[in-house]
Amino acid sequence: MDGLDARSREILLSALEAGEPAANGEIRPENAPGNGNGVNAEAARPLRVALELMRPELVLRERHIHSTVVVWGSARIVCPADARAELAAAEAALQASPGDAAVAVRLAEAHARLKYSRYYDEAKALSAALAQACDGVVCREFVVVTGGGPGIMEAANRGAHEAGAISAGFNIELPREQDPNAYITPGLSFAFRYFAVRKMHFMMRARALVAFPGGFGTLDELFEALTLVQTRKIAPIPIVLVGRNYWSRVVDFDFLVEEGFICDEERSLFEVVDTGAEAARVIRRYFTLT
Repeated sequence: MDGLDARSREILLSALEAGEPAANGEIRPENAPGNGNGVNAEAARPLRVALELMRPELVLRERHIHSTVVVWGSARIVCPADARAELAAAEAALQASPGDAAVAVRLAEAHARLKYSRYYDEAKALSAALAQACDGVVCREFVVVTGGGPGIMEAANRGAHEAGAISAGFNIELPREQDPNAYITPGLSFAFRYFAVRKMHFMMRARALVAFPGGFGTLDELFEALTLVQTRKIAPIPIVLVGRNYWSRVVDFDFLVEEGFICDEERSLFEVVDTGAEAARVIRRYFTLT
């Protein structure tokens, strides 16, 4: 905190010392005492950024978390049981209102959700397969970290939880509140205000990255990671995309090579597989884990 004036240092220290979890268990540094003249003031934005960098870092160190496997994917993917129930309800609604265009759209969406629901189980399988590698007291390696919300994020945290391993969630404040899922290890759920700081924490301990089907958020996180490796801002790490059919339609990487926008070497910065178990094998093979 060298270089901070006395008032800024006072605000920062009080916020770090407070750092109490919110009602939903998330650690929110801005919950520290203060008002419009304190940590939440407009002029205090640099301090809020510093808090978001420092508070999770302190907690992760206290919990001896040395390295992580970051799992990204859609919040809209549900477990197969929920997807089947949603489809049954949509089919019943269409039978009751066969000419309702909105119900027809709902049915099409339900079919798509059922199609992609298998990735919920694949994300669970990935975390379960990595659980043994992250066991330890003095130093925990390959701890699963997600965006902390529902869908694929919930599934990855759930897979670790059910296998007896710890996992973390880096949540983000959104216009529609995203509550942390129930499977994050207590004390390892963090709420971020700033996407940039959250992304830094994703990458700071990452030993591997796994991307399941997802939308803008997943693509944003994936391509930023690929760019960091491409530009040698970080050392090469395994980057695994799960779902060959999905990724072959979303991005035509071969076209980018053919048109000269990336080279063959850059095309090999990631590997595409179909299952969570395969993704886990890629990571375990890379690091020669038993």
